[in-house]
Amino acid sequence: MHTLICVSIMVDDDEAALRDADEAKRAGADLVEWRVDEIFHGEGDDHGTQRVERLVAQSPLPCIVTCRPTWEGGSYDGDDAARVALFERLGTSDNPPRYIDVELAAYTRSENLRRKVNLAVDHPEQRRDVHTSLILSIHDFDGRPADLSRRLLTMRDELAARVTKVAFRARSLRDNLELLDLPAQQGRPTIALGMGEFGVLSRVLAPKFGGFLTFASLRPAEATAPGQPTVDELLNLYRFREIGPGTKVYGVIGYPLGHSLSPRVHNAGFVQRGIDSVYLPMPIVGAPDPETSYASFKATVGELVDHPGLDFAGASVTQPHKHNLVRFARERGWTIDATAEAIGAGNTLSIARDSIGAIASAEVANTDAPAAAACLKDAMGGIDGKRVAIFGAGGVARAVAYGAAQQGAHVSVFSRTPEPGERLASELGRTPRGSIQAGSVSKLDPAAFSAIVNCTPIGMAGGPDPEGNIVPEAVFAQAQPGTVFFDTVYTPELTPMLRESLSRGFAIIRGTEMFVRQAVAQFSMWTGGPPPTELFNQLVRTADGHAEERTHDMDADQHTD
Repeated sequence: MHTLICVSIMVDDDEAALRDADEAKRAGADLVEWRVDEIFHGEGDDHGTQRVERLVAQSPLPCIVTCRPTWEGGSYDGDDAARVALFERLGTSDNPPRYIDVELAAYTRSENLRRKVNLAVDHPEQRRDVHTSLILSIHDFDGRPADLSRRLLTMRDELAARVTKVAFRARSLRDNLELLDLPAQQGRPTIALGMGEFGVLSRVLAPKFGGFLTFASLRPAEATAPGQPTVDELLNLYRFREIGPGTKVYGVIGYPLGHSLSPRVHNAGFVQRGIDSVYLPMPIVGAPDPETSYASFKATVGELVDHPGLDFAGASVTQPHKHNLVRFARERGWTIDATAEAIGAGNTLSIARDSIGAIASAEVANTDAPAAAACLKDAMGGIDGKRVAIFGAGGVARAVAYGAAQQGAHVSVFSRTPEPGERLASELGRTPRGSIQAGSVSKLDPAAFSAIVNCTPIGMAGGPDPEGNIVPEAVFAQAQPGTVFFDTVYTPELTPMLRESLSRGFAIIRGTEMFVRQAVAQFSMWTGGPPPTELFNQLVRTADGHAEERTHDMDADQHTD
């Protein structure tokens, strides 16, 4: 059986809820979950009971009824007896729900309550004509429960539970791997989901590991639990229906990732080329201390690479982990291309596996540097001998500086404090054709440069200063008319720096141009085939309309699935 998609609807207005259920059906969902904990208030609430009965009777899709108590992340604050009485009434009605969801903690609290729940559901030891099945569930907003293994065994031993469900806040990508393995371990239909931005992997890859269902919302702002993708994202971005045991997994590693266009373009590329692969956001948070940041990266990527069933085949790596990727590759003895080795930073990991899933080869590359150099060369009609000013001294700045210098440019790096720029210049040094040196912003002569490049996150949607402009007013005022302004930020396509440049009549290079060039190089590296360059360009040109969705804070909603 294929993994189902269930749209969870928090009911407030009954008519609106039914309209949403109709929309969920049209969108391609298989079930709806009626979250009735805000409309049913406990003993004596006949009106609330009638509302729930109507929702179930008129549901356009098979439904789950959930009345989640406050102590497990919901809104219901009545007693369990009244809630169970509602379930019993629904289960024995002429229009029963397909499932009811009851928390393990409530189900095991008393033998009397357990018996009453069992009267509402089909039970293998009871010969009764009941068509509602029990989902026995665990939820934890704090993280993985310390006694999760014990609770899983308890659920597995409960005969009445046709489906078991575990949902806890994922604290890292590694939590997903345990969740993905649960359906095979439980021996019955199982829902295993990580809540929050770190749990998206478990939701999208449920069909690869035999998960019973995954939850989705109709719209980003209406998720009933943090981290829920929309039905549209599942079906059209991630191709949920096509994911299976043999699907290869790719992703973008870094933090934050809400702005990233990579899932949009690479998944579309896989579709166009007919490749059984899926590309996902893979957030790994960095840390101010480099060793702490590396330890987190190493532990997480190591588990992704080594997991026997994941088929992890590669990744784009962005800030703050480009240096960590090269360091990790050196420790593993993987191949590192000359550019990544020279810069000490990579943005692409490609893994080939043999017939039993073992790593046959692994390679790390830097596609940023040649992409940036190509952008500058095209915009300036040649780069050899030109002077290029770069703001920033991080991984992107290293790539742009090295790529430009390799093509014969003379690069000056300007950073907020002198040390990072000086370290960059010292480590990359003089190339065979060009040069890299550190500069002082106070001594910057804009008229001396043919190109000025922003390699910081200033101006990025969802970044530290989305309305900011790294380039001082004096630079615009003193730059020569032919100066090219290049922003490596690509969300939005026209950053504050680029808007200002255009208003003053300067030529610009959009970050999307560099993004597409580096992305097509990654795609070719992973697939061995020609890149869908025009498709990538089309998708990037239409991407600004999705910026709000990409930066939506899925941690804001504190309900459970």
